[in-house]
Amino acid sequence: MALIMVRTAIVFLVLLIIMRLMGKRQIGEMQPFELVITLLISELACIPMADASVPLLYGVVSVVTIFVLHEIVTLIDLKGKPFKALLSGKPSVVINKNGIDAYELKRNRLDVSDLIESLRAAGYFSLDSIDYALYEANGTFSALPKENYEEKQTSLPLVILSAGKFDKKNLQFSGIDEKFFREVLRENGVREKDVLVLTADGTGKIYLQENGKKFRTLKVAYPGGRTW
Repeated sequence: MALIMVRTAIVFLVLLIIMRLMGKRQIGEMQPFELVITLLISELACIPMADASVPLLYGVVSVVTIFVLHEIVTLIDLKGKPFKALLSGKPSVVINKNGIDAYELKRNRLDVSDLIESLRAAGYFSLDSIDYALYEANGTFSALPKENYEEKQTSLPLVILSAGKFDKKNLQFSGIDEKFFREVLRENGVREKDVLVLTADGTGKIYLQENGKKFRTLKVAYPGGRTW
């Protein structure tokens, strides 16, 4: 038992030193290769701590080797943009002046719901209140709102139609059936299957974007004066 405690303390000190040497970004917002290295270090450190038959030196040497590899990869990462893009990826602009970039979303294995969730987490609720939004290489989300964007966020927008499919839960919450929104699409010459996203807020503002086209906003009156 005492041997395990001593081995664990030694590994802990080695890891503490290594992580400090890797820099502050390693602790905060990691790049993909840094995440891989961190996972490898944690796995390698567990082996000599849990198994007394494994020489402690093996674990220490493995961790130090990973640290050396990290320093080499970091140096390559800092050498230039081609290397940086290859190792760490590059930011993806998912919203621009035309609206949502469906290609960039797909490339990052995301859908409209994921994007809207990120927007809400950043404090933005209306898609038309944003000029640009992007996912950084390390996965963090950034958005540039329009001037006076608060004026565009007077009611909670609901995703009614996404990728050509109605959201039954949000329809039920809104108290408005599919027929009404199908009529809105028909009046604007839009086919249901071509809709990338359609959101509606409680004031009657509709955000509509077709696949491959610029978004547009509409103002409608809900049946029975419905609001939320």
